[in-house]
Amino acid sequence: MKKLILTLAAIVLCGSMMAQNAKLPENVTLKTLDGKTVQSSVIQNDGKPIIISFWATWCKPCNKELDAIREVYEEWQDETGVKLVAISIDDARAASRVKPWVNGHEWEYEVYLDQNQDMKRAMNVVNVPHVFLLNGEGEIVWQHTTYTEGSEEELIELVRKVAKGEPIE
Repeated sequence: MKKLILTLAAIVLCGSMMAQNAKLPENVTLKTLDGKTVQSSVIQNDGKPIIISFWATWCKPCNKELDAIREVYEEWQDETGVKLVAISIDDARAASRVKPWVNGHEWEYEVYLDQNQDMKRAMNVVNVPHVFLLNGEGEIVWQHTTYTEGSEEELIELVRKVAKGEPIE
């Protein structure tokens, strides 16, 4: 069992290291909450950091994380210019629940639907929540999966570094 855990940890670490400085895929089709089709290339922030959070309505840790960030998001934006983009992986049957869910939680994020999970596959997302941090050039500089209470504090510290152009180690 110990070997299995160590092997899985090594795979995750190697996958995370390989994804560093990868770019966001540009030609993946997403939908807006109003049902309009857009390409992933619309995810931009004028040279400022971007947080991309893959989530689903049924994922309790996803919702806890996005709710926790909601409480401080405006402050984060004022301080760093960061933009959070939440990408729902709810399938076509559940997609109609996403907009009311977002409105009910009062999330002021850009939210897109990835009903066919094309973006999820393109970014090698296995489980949600999965959060990516992009620098001003659109390069993935950090990512993590799962959520524990307070991990948004680590995220904002990383966003501050990225906003200042400092490397993440």
